[in-house]
Amino acid sequence: MSTFPSNPVIHIAGLTKSYSRGGQETPVLQGIDLDVHAGECVFLAGPSGSGKTTLLSILGAILTHDQGDVHVLDHDLARITNRERTLLRRDRIGFVFQKFHLIRGLTALDNVCVPLQLRGQRVRTARERGRELLNAVGLADKMLSLPKNLSTGQCQRVALARALAVNPDLILADEPTASLDSASGHEAMELLRKLTTDAGKTMIVVTHDPRIFSFADRICHMDSGRLTHHETPTANLAG
Repeated sequence: MSTFPSNPVIHIAGLTKSYSRGGQETPVLQGIDLDVHAGECVFLAGPSGSGKTTLLSILGAILTHDQGDVHVLDHDLARITNRERTLLRRDRIGFVFQKFHLIRGLTALDNVCVPLQLRGQRVRTARERGRELLNAVGLADKMLSLPKNLSTGQCQRVALARALAVNPDLILADEPTASLDSASGHEAMELLRKLTTDAGKTMIVVTHDPRIFSFADRICHMDSGRLTHHETPTANLAG
């Protein structure tokens, strides 16, 4: 197992979040406390409706929380402006989604280049970085393919390359293997781990898939909006 420094890159204390539905407040997160350290790979596991994706969205500066302290990459998420949230997401956080969210009319290479061009990088520089990443994920021969001509596993690799395009400090992955079979899911997680935490990046993964638990440094189990317990995988494949 890895040894992590004492100062966390994510610090959560007393986090609460509720949604208003039909005039009633429905609690989703109830008093979450969690520290995550640089280079750590933490899985959030638990049944549907336990609050995993909501917590991930708060950490990604997409949703706001109601109460508690939430510090992500030296930013107090209760105090930053909307513009600062946008820049944090754009420059320092990479997102991997269950349904990939690739742009159908763009090639694999152009999909990977999107976040770089949003940062104002020149097209030539962005495409050089895109080619480097697609080569790293084993898609050197698919750079000019549209998503409709790629397999599910290949689309996930494009999505991973896109998430890494800006060299983010934090990777947030929401059910990254849910659309993949067992072999492809294992392969995708192995690649994700290799390209992220092995390079010193921090990763949070929401998953229902116990087949990939061994890739985590720590598994945080959630139920009814609470963290119930933590465990260390008995056979960590990345250690």
